[in-house]
Amino acid sequence: MGGSGSKVKGAWPFVGSGAGGDSGSEGQEDQSLTRLKGTRKATPFIFTRRSSLYYDEDGDLAHEFYEETVVTKNGRKRSKLKRIQKNLIPQGIVKLNHPRIHVDFPVILCEV
Repeated sequence: MGGSGSKVKGAWPFVGSGAGGDSGSEGQEDQSLTRLKGTRKATPFIFTRRSSLYYDEDGDLAHEFYEETVVTKNGRKRSKLKRIQKNLIPQGIVKLNHPRIHVDFPVILCEV
């Protein structure tokens, strides 16, 4: 499961250039912060996600598909379920009913 972390490498507006112990001037840090704030226009909300459902050859939609097979062993017929993993088409991107907050959004939502 998972995989919801951000793959984009970028700078957050509150990460200063002097965070690593540099003794830079105050004016340069303020300019870099304002420049980063001006370029960042992304929203913290997520409106779509990748679905975990698949379509099979018949057009059915499910997480997993199984096929019933008959196995003959020692003269006895027995049914087994065989998982189908070929010819499945992912559903794709699904719109969420309610927007979610992105997992990498660094804000405290509730303070105890």
